[in-house]
Formats: sequence, structure tokens, C-alpha cells
Amino acid sequence: MASQSEFNRRCSNVRSRMDAKDLDALLICSNEYAGFEGAVRYLSGFEIVHRYAFVLLPLGDEPTLIIPSEARWIGNKKEPWLRRHEFPDVPGSWVRRHCEEKGYKRIGVYGMDFAMPVRDYRELAQAEFELVPFDFEFDMARAVKSDEELDQVRDSMDLIEEGFWAMLRSYQPGKTEAQIMAPAIERFYAGGAGTRMLNLVLSGSGGEAEPHVESPGRRIARARDLLICSLEITAAEGYWVEFSRPLIDGPLSPRTEKMAEIYPHALEAARLQMRDGATASSVHHAAAGLFAQAGYKLGHLSGHSIGLTMIEHPLLGDGFDTELRENMILSFHPHVLDPSGECCLYTQDTFRVGRTEGENLSKIPWRIFTREEAAAMPQGAAV
Repeated sequence: MASQSEFNRRCSNVRSRMDAKDLDALLICSNEYAGFEGAVRYLSGFEIVHRYAFVLLPLGDEPTLIIPSEARWIGNKKEPWLRRHEFPDVPGSWVRRHCEEKGYKRIGVYGMDFAMPVRDYRELAQAEFELVPFDFEFDMARAVKSDEELDQVRDSMDLIEEGFWAMLRSYQPGKTEAQIMAPAIERFYAGGAGTRMLNLVLSGSGGEAEPHVESPGRRIARARDLLICSLEITAAEGYWVEFSRPLIDGPLSPRTEKMAEIYPHALEAARLQMRDGATASSVHHAAAGLFAQAGYKLGHLSGHSIGLTMIEHPLLGDGFDTELRENMILSFHPHVLDPSGECCLYTQDTFRVGRTEGENLSKIPWRIFTREEAAAMPQGAAV
């Protein structure tokens, strides 16, 4: 649980941006969909266990935690900093009446496109006040992490690395993809991740991986199958980190090998751009440019800011010219496709933006991890 001073810092930062946009209040929307639950926790301390919740933060009054009546007994209501709790049948109806009684004219909204239920939007859309999209502004208010937050991010990184080593120790062909990933999931759950996980896989045969992402299932991993286990979790305090490394029993295919030769150079070029005052697009172009020179393209954005919400602004891609600031946390994950679009190479790392260059929060270097390396690891090893 974050400290009271940390909570006060957050409210102050958010309210300064609200004031700049002439807002009377801000409505924060979060739901249990993995990665979308953290905005409410950021401004309340309440962990959404099921369904959804709102926080209403007025510019000059105490905030309120709003939980639908059907979820009244789901989640620990003693934990939040906020002492004002409401449990209406339709939260949007309560927010509409309350804000109209207060005479509010402009209400900022975070999560209107992805997190807010239709029943609540229907109520708010009929209100007398104006709804102002506020996703970018809210994310920028929380993008620079405090020392307290950085400690919690590092706790999450320690846990995700423990899970990776547990997975590597048990990795062998003949297991299903789900069985290969299971030791990591067990470690994550034991470490307090709970349901805050999104662990997926890219895989294929013949020393390469197909470019689409799937849930690990009953597909059996054979010799020379390339597995890229995409690990995305939080530790108990809810800060997301992302990490992956390729696994294989045997050699890569020639076209994957060519991508692998470029990959560490592209990651390093991007890391050097993760500095105070650089732009988000410069990080993207540092890596994308090296891949493009070799004839490769990226399947999607190369990364994004990350925190209590899995995907936060600023995004890392072409045309995103937001300036980076020291102690922003970035997930960087170039999804590199060969010219035919038939195979890919992918990784995830979590970085801290530094004063002069980025800091990779993982101690595990990027390389292709092999079955031989896994078999040589003693039980309990993490080196």
C-alpha cells in the first residue's frame, strides 16, 4: 500500500492538469480486464477484484470511490485511502446526479473508450455537463514514477525474473506450451500477482516463430520449435512489467538467425535514446531503423509507458513526439517480421528512462536461450 504522502502527490499532479484543462472534476474508470484495473487503484488504493469501479476526483473537494451495488462485497473496502464510498445500482446515474447538483460544467473522463460500461455511459451522455476525454493527460500526470513507485516496479521485475528462471529450468521438448509456462505462473501467483497476469506465447516449428500471439495451450513443443513466452505481470502492489526471451532446442532457421543478429543492436540503440528530453518516437526509430535497413518491419508499436495500468501514454511509435522524462517506465517490445510476414522475432524488456540513457530493469541479457543451457542449470539456480 502506498503512503499517504504518495497519494497526496498523485492527487496534486492530477489536479494541476485538471486545472489546466478547466475541469471541475475527473472521473476515473477501471475494470478487471487484465491491465485496465490500475487507474482506480492509483487514485484510491482500492484493488478491483471483480467487475469495475470509478473514482470521482473533484478539483476542490474530497474524492469518492464508486462501486456498483452488485460488487459491494467484492474487494477489501478497508484498504483504500478514500473514505467516501458509494454503491449505486448504476454508477453512471449516481455520478450524473451528483455532478449536476454540484453545478459542474466540465468532467474529464479516463477510460471512456475501453473501461466504462455502456449502462454508465448512457447515463452520462444525457447529462447537462460536458464529458472531456482525459486519458493522455491523466497518464502524463502519473508517467514519472516516484522513488516509492520505482521500488515497487523493481519488486515486480524481481518476481518476473524468478518466474522466467523457473520456466527455463523445467523447459524441455515433449511438454505442451502450457506445461512449459506453468512453473512461471506458479511462481507469479505465489509472489502475489493474483489475477494480474497476461502470459502469452509466440511459437512455431523449424527454428522460427509465427507472428501471432496466443494463449499457451495443448500444443506440444517439439525439437527446434521456437518459443517466445510473453510474460506480463505485477507483484502484489500492482505495478506491471513485461519480459520475454526466446527458447529453443536446436538451431534457429536462417531467416530467424538474421533477425537475431540485429536484435541486440536495435535494443541497445533504443536504450540509449531513453533519456530525459528525448522523444518517444526517437526511441522507436532507433530500433526500427536498424531493422528496416535489413529489410524487416515491425508488426505494431514498439512499446509504451507502463505502470499500474499495463498500457499508458506516451506510446513508442512513429509520430509520437511526447518528450520523455527521467523515471518514466517504458515497456519496449519490437515485434519484428521477416519480409514475407511468415515468421517473427519478439522480446519484451522494461526500462527506466534515465538522465542520459535508459536503464534495463532486468539483469537477464537478451539472447536465445537453449535446451542445453536449461539442462545444465542446477535446481534453484538463477544465473
